[in-house]
Amino acid sequence: MTLASFRILGVPCPQGSKSFKGMVEGKRGQQIPRLVESSKLLPKWRKEVTKQAMIAWRKPPLDQPLVVIMTFTVPKPASAPKTRTTWPDRKPDVSKLARAVEDSLTDAGVFADDARIVDLIARKRYPNEGAGALPSPGVVVHVFAASSHEADVFELDASQPAQLQLAG
Repeated sequence: MTLASFRILGVPCPQGSKSFKGMVEGKRGQQIPRLVESSKLLPKWRKEVTKQAMIAWRKPPLDQPLVVIMTFTVPKPASAPKTRTTWPDRKPDVSKLARAVEDSLTDAGVFADDARIVDLIARKRYPNEGAGALPSPGVVVHVFAASSHEADVFELDASQPAQLQLAG
């Protein structure tokens, strides 16, 4: 059973990319680096995700093992081919896009803590290209109980690791 589903429109922004802005003095007089988020658009994106989730979610925070599937639709560059499906294999990293949404959903009270996520599937697509892609930039989020049948999208057997053959 799906516990929650959200569709939030807007250009997804990564969280976790830091820029060095010099050294500052710490509490004990030591020099520590000053790091700030690289994306200036992150606060606006986080605020929009939090706002939309709060409107849609009117229940207590989920406080159980969760499986989350996120499909991010990012703007397609003008230089990308128009007549065939292409992959958004450049920045931003899909894991950093997911981090921003996880934290926003926690702030909105959807999750008691994003540490409750035990399985995360995060996809990055261009508009109308591939599974779950939106017609314009944004994110679709589906949340399942980890114990539910639907959460078993696929299961890898860790006791049988894949054998890789290296060329050369």
